[in-house]
Amino acid sequence: MKPRTAFLPAALCLALLAAPGARADDAVVVPKLVPLPAHMVRKPGGFTVTADTPVRAADGPALRHVGAQFKAMLGERLPLMLDLAKDGSRGNNIEFALDATRKWSAPDAYSIDIDERGVRVYAGDAKGLYYGAVTLAQLLTSGDAGGASVRLPALHIDDAPRFGWRGFMLDSARHFQSVDEIKRLLDAMAQLKLDVFHWHLTDDQGWRFPVPGWPKLTTVGSCRLPAGDGGIDAATGKPAPYCGFYTEAQIREVVAYAAERHIDVVPEVDIPGHATAAIAAYPQLGVSGEPVAVSNEWGVNVNLFNADETTMRFLEDVLTQVAKLFPGKFVHIGGDEAVKDQWKASPKMQARIRELGVDGEEGLQAWMVARLERALAAHGKRLLGWDEILMGELPPSATVMSWRGIEGGIDAAKKGHDVVMAPSDVLYLDYLQTHSPDEPPGRPATIELHQVYGFEPVPKALDAQQAKHILGVQANVWTEHMRNFARVQHAYFPRIAALAEVAWSPKAERDYAGFLQRLPAMLPRWKAQGLAVATTPFQPQIDAGTPLADGSAEVAVQQPLGYALRYTTDGSAPTAASPLYFASLALPLPATLTVQTFFDDRPLGAPATRTFSAASLLTRSDEELAMCTDQLMLRLEDDGPRLGDRAIFNVDIFNPCWTWKRAPLAGIGAIEVRAGRIPYFFQLAHDEPHRTFKPAKTAHGELELHAGCDGPLLATLPMPEKPNADGFVTLRAPLHDAPADADLCLWFTGDTRPAMWVLDRVTLQPK
Repeated sequence: MKPRTAFLPAALCLALLAAPGARADDAVVVPKLVPLPAHMVRKPGGFTVTADTPVRAADGPALRHVGAQFKAMLGERLPLMLDLAKDGSRGNNIEFALDATRKWSAPDAYSIDIDERGVRVYAGDAKGLYYGAVTLAQLLTSGDAGGASVRLPALHIDDAPRFGWRGFMLDSARHFQSVDEIKRLLDAMAQLKLDVFHWHLTDDQGWRFPVPGWPKLTTVGSCRLPAGDGGIDAATGKPAPYCGFYTEAQIREVVAYAAERHIDVVPEVDIPGHATAAIAAYPQLGVSGEPVAVSNEWGVNVNLFNADETTMRFLEDVLTQVAKLFPGKFVHIGGDEAVKDQWKASPKMQARIRELGVDGEEGLQAWMVARLERALAAHGKRLLGWDEILMGELPPSATVMSWRGIEGGIDAAKKGHDVVMAPSDVLYLDYLQTHSPDEPPGRPATIELHQVYGFEPVPKALDAQQAKHILGVQANVWTEHMRNFARVQHAYFPRIAALAEVAWSPKAERDYAGFLQRLPAMLPRWKAQGLAVATTPFQPQIDAGTPLADGSAEVAVQQPLGYALRYTTDGSAPTAASPLYFASLALPLPATLTVQTFFDDRPLGAPATRTFSAASLLTRSDEELAMCTDQLMLRLEDDGPRLGDRAIFNVDIFNPCWTWKRAPLAGIGAIEVRAGRIPYFFQLAHDEPHRTFKPAKTAHGELELHAGCDGPLLATLPMPEKPNADGFVTLRAPLHDAPADADLCLWFTGDTRPAMWVLDRVTLQPK
């Protein structure tokens, strides 16, 4: 390949580096960088980094600090003993330097030059120099670990981010994470050049930081009793509260740790809704003044702060504490899902509306927002809120985070407000990320990797001037269903890498196929950081199989990211020489199918194995069934035990009904159903009327089976009062005159509150 010295698009440069016609003397590590740099050009030659290569960063403490951070980034994965040289001659080294003579486009910008003389990383600011170190660390870990040296290609990189706000939100109110766990997330953010950590610290289910003068916020507001058996200590049989809050010292520790990695921490205190924990601590803050408990239910709670003067002074005390603990520019005041029913029904709040002369309940929230904006401005802070704050008159300096789609962001930008794009339909990472039955509990719908990668933060509806108000983009994780840190990590990784590229790389350079070629290099980097990355995007998904007329089974396999699949049918592990999977397979029964994802002829993730028999083809788990309607499907777990594994169920909480599409009912004499029972722990506010259920005919409801959801009744059985000791009940219903091939619909009658039956498994039994 003829060497090029002109700038190339970064994606094309990567393709050229990987091309089979590359020069033999350039046996270099192919750069697998995430996010993709803005500009990168390949030059002839390269440089070999060895254990003797010094790191030169001697001109001041800031440079030496970056040099030390660079060494830490390499960790133990790269066996290079790089020493920070206090001085040394130029050449044959890795050099970090600040260049004040050049006009840099942003504090994040940097340049890297690699040639036969060594590696030079330049920037105009410590932040840019740090990001240069991140890129260089990725260059050095783009290939296989284990060698004594790494041959880098000769490159010139000029890089700067597309957006200044590259955000990542963690909800610590619903479930609590330790300081060490948060630090691991901050490390991962820094590795991807994300620079805003939005920390959700208060909600209906918990208040997570102290405020002087208001001690019950943490002694009362930080604890709840989980619903059902999830709040019972098995050893004592007594309720075991779920508690947690961060001390001032711990918050400062997190803020300092983030700052070391050039990450701003944006705290969120939700006002006026999502306020139950605070009202439980101090009932006078609520509308009724009556005691309430910290909520142990998910969804939209109707409790609001009142707008009394004493409550406003409380909120100003809270924001004063926030301003003291968090030195960043922005403070998030929530503002979302503030159902106004209590304000509408309260004579006191109606009198307050008249006293202030505002326009109804939305005007009252707008008045609160404006007052809190002034309080924050007095501390040198800017107010940020969810897009519901646009429903009233908004102070000009307020910034809007658009979560209910992009429309709020468009409206805000056209009105002159700065905007952070965080739409729930593509950037809420607590949504399931694949259709695998191995996905942990999560919120409705599925947001796959390609959806995150394909999001465009600047809407076409904005003109060039309005588009300047788009500060950036952010992914959010709400932790209702994440009672351990492994689930938090599962939600973020690998989708957070797609977000990083959306936030950093030029729009014209983004290419999903190229991203998938670079993504596998992130897996060992994350592993070196001790992160538990989701395995489901990389694993093969083998379906349950369909019986064929000749007695064999038709089996299909999917790979969520489209990587190559190889398989065996003899029980052995697939290798690079095993057959490639292209289409569904017809397997004689009994059969064992083992499938492995491959990338660059190497295994990626763990293999998947499934055994098929005539009996297995007649069984489906709830994950393998469809919902009868698509209203609000959740993947929910049982309420116990308090610690350890729990059963997981797919259920539409608005219509708990399951369907087996084209169930093979010919020759079937009975159906066996295994069901569990879980608490109904949801607050739906104005969505409550959408919850439907079939009336019960017996004391505890029935299991009904129909041929088609609107079709004839095939069988019905009364349900018991409660499940067995293991949490399940197994029911067997005989079938008479069932159609040979129909959609089999199953539902449980009766009100779903306070507990609901959920399907676990269906088995068809031949006559």
